[in-house]
Amino acid sequence: MHSDFITNYILFDIETTGLSPVTDQIVELSAVKVQSGEIVDEFSTLVNPGIHIPYTASSINGITDDMVKDAPGIDQVITDFAAFVGDFVLMGHNIIRFDFKFIQRDALKYLGREFQNDRVDTLWVANRYLPDLKSRSLQNLAYHYGISYEGAHRALADCHINKKVYDRLLKEMENPSDAAKKVLVCPRCGNTLKKRTGSFGEFWGCRSFPECKYTKNC
Repeated sequence: MHSDFITNYILFDIETTGLSPVTDQIVELSAVKVQSGEIVDEFSTLVNPGIHIPYTASSINGITDDMVKDAPGIDQVITDFAAFVGDFVLMGHNIIRFDFKFIQRDALKYLGREFQNDRVDTLWVANRYLPDLKSRSLQNLAYHYGISYEGAHRALADCHINKKVYDRLLKEMENPSDAAKKVLVCPRCGNTLKKRTGSFGEFWGCRSFPECKYTKNC
């Protein structure tokens, strides 16, 4: 879903044992339910991944094996999360390339289906409306807007930071800059296009490559 000005949504975030949706597992899943732009409910739980949490992951999110030993498994957590989400739009930062891959994998395994909810990736929104920023990571967006990054890399804290960032992005949508007005948007997936160089010179390619292979001549 690529519509602007979404004010009713579920904003979620996960922490994992690593970066691979093939071999790594979720260790924390959190979400906030937003209606008319205000948080009305929260969902947050640690998850027992059933595997050792590597030090590289613990050093970032602070979650250890001991912390999750009595936590529910993802089979229960994904069931509870689905009930919390309902048919709300799902939102998050970089969820298309990361979080959603884990969520869809586990939903298919334990629920027998994937989430069909519309979704909004705030990274894509930032790509479109803040093209002059060198980095549009959640951390850099928080710094850009003067939003505290304290507590980051725990899922619920990231949800609250992301919500504040999205509130500011809504204002960018209402009054886009001249640079934002010139940004090209992929007609297939809704992400933005980036100028690239290939064997035959420069062209416009989707930022979602390789998932989306749309190109346009310069």
